[in-house]
Order: sequence, then C-alpha cells, then structure tokens
Amino acid sequence: MIREIGCCGAYCKPCRALMDGSCRGCKLGYESGERDINKAKCEIKVCCFKERKFETCADCPDYLSCRIIQDFYKKGGYKYKKYRQSTEFIREKGYAKFVKIADNWKGPYGKFD
Repeated sequence: MIREIGCCGAYCKPCRALMDGSCRGCKLGYESGERDINKAKCEIKVCCFKERKFETCADCPDYLSCRIIQDFYKKGGYKYKKYRQSTEFIREKGYAKFVKIADNWKGPYGKFD
C-alpha cells in the first residue's frame, strides 16, 4: 500500500510501532480525520503530502533540487542513504515494484537485490 511509504522513502509497513498501533506512519489517519494534517511538524510531510499533494517525494518534479529532502538525505547515518535509495528506486521503477520488494523487509529499509 502506497500510504505505508513515508514521504522520505521509509517503508512503514513492517514497523512494530505501526503494527501495534502506537504510530500511524507518515500519512495514515489523515483521510479519516483521526489526524489533522495542519498539526504536522515534519517539514518533509508538510511540503510533500500537505502542500503538494504527493504520496512521496519520488512524485515531485523538484526532487533533485529540493533543499528539504536533499538536506534530510545528507544527515549522517545509514538509514538516510537507504531512504534515498528507496525514493530513487520508486522514481525509476514505480511503486508496484518497490512494494513487491519492500514487503519482504523486516524494517523501514532493506536490499533491492
């Protein structure tokens, strides 16, 4: 399900917090009114999901020049590189192929081989 992919490329579906209900991921709950998008604090989510109405940053024509997402990916840490890899995979091959691979992951990122 595309709504289980964070705006930044994290795959929320296998996350324990999402499974036990303590987190609703990046986008779940807004359509039903359980959550108010106007209270969102994540700069990426505000730009991508609220303002531009995209599912993820992979949909954005300004992805390569976007300061918000590119600064996020520049943070130190392996996970940021993997989130970028996920976003770029989606841009190149689409959501269906991404979900088919990501459904086998144990966390928010994994291998594409």
